[in-house]
Amino acid sequence: MKKSNGKHSNHNPKKKNLIEVLGPVEDLESYVKADWWKHLFNANYLRTDGDVVSDETITINEIDLFLKILSPEKNSFILDLCCGQGRHSIELAKRGYKNIVGMDRSHYLINKARSINLTEGFGITFKEGDARKLPFTNDKFDFVLILGNSFGYFETMNDDVRVLNEVLRVLKPSGKVLIDITDGNYMMTNYEPRSWEWIDKSYFVCRERSLSKDSQRLISREVITHVKKGVIADQFYAERLYTDEKIKKLLKKCRFVDIELEQELLTSSQRNQDLGMMGRRLILVGTANKEWSMIKEPHKAIRTVAVLMGDPRKQDKIKPNATFDDDDMYTINELKKGLSKIHNFKFSYFDNHNTMINDLSKIKKNDLVFNLCDEGFNNEPTKELHVPALLEVAQIPFTGGTPQCLAYCYDKSLVRGIAEEMDIPVPQALFIKPEDTNFIELTISFPVIVKPNFGDSSYGITQDSVCYNIESLENAINIIREKFGYQQPILVEEFLTGKDISVGIIGNPPNSYLTLPIIEEDYSELPEGLPKICGYEAKWDPASPYWKIKSIPAKLAPDRERFLIASCIKLFERLGCRDYARFDWRLDNNRTPRLLEANPNPGWCWDGHLAKMAKIAGISYSGMLQKIIEAAMDRVTPVG
Repeated sequence: MKKSNGKHSNHNPKKKNLIEVLGPVEDLESYVKADWWKHLFNANYLRTDGDVVSDETITINEIDLFLKILSPEKNSFILDLCCGQGRHSIELAKRGYKNIVGMDRSHYLINKARSINLTEGFGITFKEGDARKLPFTNDKFDFVLILGNSFGYFETMNDDVRVLNEVLRVLKPSGKVLIDITDGNYMMTNYEPRSWEWIDKSYFVCRERSLSKDSQRLISREVITHVKKGVIADQFYAERLYTDEKIKKLLKKCRFVDIELEQELLTSSQRNQDLGMMGRRLILVGTANKEWSMIKEPHKAIRTVAVLMGDPRKQDKIKPNATFDDDDMYTINELKKGLSKIHNFKFSYFDNHNTMINDLSKIKKNDLVFNLCDEGFNNEPTKELHVPALLEVAQIPFTGGTPQCLAYCYDKSLVRGIAEEMDIPVPQALFIKPEDTNFIELTISFPVIVKPNFGDSSYGITQDSVCYNIESLENAINIIREKFGYQQPILVEEFLTGKDISVGIIGNPPNSYLTLPIIEEDYSELPEGLPKICGYEAKWDPASPYWKIKSIPAKLAPDRERFLIASCIKLFERLGCRDYARFDWRLDNNRTPRLLEANPNPGWCWDGHLAKMAKIAGISYSGMLQKIIEAAMDRVTPVG
């Protein structure tokens, strides 16, 4: 089992962002990206639309209306789809509704919702994901709400159909969907081609609008300007215009019945400014015309999960005494306790590597392997990828990274190269080959940190790995060569002293995933003079002063957090991670995050970094394990 570690990165906040600003544009539609909705809903959105989406009175009045229309019981299961910063979910929770789930594609807005939820203790579940593939079981919700004109963002109507089909799937029979959508008929003839408004004393926004060539979408352009910083955004987006009849026809096509236009909704702004598509909306309700699911879903059926682990009978050179000690056995027992709390799964455990290959023949191909054998086959780290390779050959589905992914990420220098190719910042570094002996012409400024190029669990990284001159560098390299062999390459990196950051992801981007709260290492109790690193001593030596290091919620600027999340999602997909991963970063002197490591199949221990992130998000250790298993099951046997 790996002890978790925590690290590192971001772009330079002191470097002025240069926004590409277009001049006059004749054809607005040609500038709209198909996935514009992935990038638009950020802090600027809350500024430009804040007169509606941040007005508590408007939210209260809207919930009054929706509750009057639907009359839900307090114990109803309600999905607030495309929930944004959670304003409607939070208002429902204030009124005593307990089973509320909010979901949105915007990481920024979901994090805002989670922060309020955590502070106020409402107990709402907020998920990040795509409305076209909902991460929920069949027949789960009594009501699905699509509010605030959040329907019709996709480029084609087929994607809108996919959303409604998913809504139907997750609704109970006779469950209801309520859609709050702009009045397409009114907007086609009454949109403002040009407008501008002061948002506050510092920001103003200019807007241009036109109908698409087929007159089915309203194309909008927003140029947002700060009085001192200049233009901060020049953005284009498009929203489909549904008339009363068109949206009814679409709902009917997707097997909803008793479709009613409940009423029109007029919104006012305290700023008395341009309301755009929020000014005049339609409220429609449809009923799910379906039977209870006849075939139980994989998550509801009893499924057998085989848990593959390291072999406690064998030596493990990563561990301090090269053996599984009492702490390791306690960790394994905590895992088994955590898994025992997950209902509808039957777990079996395989940790005898002498019989593992034969044991695989006992695992049915429709079962799932929870691959926690991060020690490697026969507890050899270089053979970690051999375990999933055996499973691939046997055609047995398993959690976590593929052999190729594990091979990539075991090579720190290779991951650096991939990150650089993707314009993701990394520390300056020097690759030391076995034949290299002269370090006088080191091109990196001291201090530096010396690491084995191959490996994980911070093996070989101690306080002595941080070097301040040539003599200590040569000594650190010799120590690693003596420990790992002279034939192994070594990585020498600039030693960064900013925040030590870890980002965790559970799920499978881009469709359905959860970004866990970012954490940083708290070195406040570390004695002065010791380098601030979360290395081998912090994970394996209780007697070390490094054992006192704590992980706490990271305090990061919103733009830096968005950069970290976006970079990690790109890396997750590029490296072929699956189901869960952790990425370690560190900030440099300019507070720019720089990637240190990518960790597929990161430490699964009850006290590891992933579990710490989950706890901050309000997810128990058992819940974290379940989410990893369910992410794999959704990937292997997608629902719907």
